[in-house]
Amino acid sequence: MTENLIQNTVAFVQEQLKGAEAGHDWFHIERVWKLSKKIAVNENCNLDVVELAALLHDIADPKFHAGDETLALKIAGKFLESQNGSPEMIAQVLFIIKNISFKNRDEVPAVLPIELKIVQDADRIDAIGAIGIARTFNFGGFKNNLMYHPEIAPKLNMTKEEYKKSEGTTINHFYEKLLLLKDLMHTETAKALAQERHDFMLKFLSEFEKEWNVS
Repeated sequence: MTENLIQNTVAFVQEQLKGAEAGHDWFHIERVWKLSKKIAVNENCNLDVVELAALLHDIADPKFHAGDETLALKIAGKFLESQNGSPEMIAQVLFIIKNISFKNRDEVPAVLPIELKIVQDADRIDAIGAIGIARTFNFGGFKNNLMYHPEIAPKLNMTKEEYKKSEGTTINHFYEKLLLLKDLMHTETAKALAQERHDFMLKFLSEFEKEWNVS
């Protein structure tokens, strides 16, 4: 694959995500792209597929498009075809986009390609730690959710449909998703990065609770 395809994809994604919510904008894509390349160094994988999937994985996040889970596949597929991507490569990238989401984790095949594992790990790492905290509160503000309510408990083990419709508090999202991600990492590189970020979130939540419960 030529470097031109990567650069064309970068330009395409930057244009498509102009004005996007700050937790799911070009800078999120760029971080996931860099993390994917960092993880891929230690794995036997198709780096072309990893990079393209990382760049295109949030080209049309369903939560910003009335829950449509097909739109990203259509946009990414059409773009890659316009770049003369091979049918095999396009199929691999679209498979990753289709199966990367946390909410779809119970629907994916039992055996996953390493390329999906890498990009999924990178995407999940960007959802935790200091960046994850910032993204979570940004999205909560975007949806006008409560930061926290002591009488609203987290909803654990939600179904996919429950998760999609959930309008819980921002703090509950840590318990419903973010604190679960550490144990869902596939690669050793991601596991090490995730542990550090997980520990940081625990410290944040402890401090948040202490400051909330002023006595």
